[in-house]
Amino acid sequence: MRKRKLFGTNIPPACEYCRYYVKNNGGRPACRRGSSIIGNPCRSYAYDPLKREPKALPDLPKFTADDFKL
Repeated sequence: MRKRKLFGTNIPPACEYCRYYVKNNGGRPACRRGSSIIGNPCRSYAYDPLKREPKALPDLPKFTADDFKL
């Protein structure tokens, strides 16, 4: 039995999802490996699924009593 990936297999690499990505006290992003964070991920990129934020759920439609009448 094949193991399924947590968020699928077509996730583009991004530094925000990297194991070595941290935010400094000033709020600026930084890499623990010393790479610059500009566009492309570095060679030491390691995907961390726990750093990924889920998408927001869409708002539910508003129903009235007329919607449930036959």
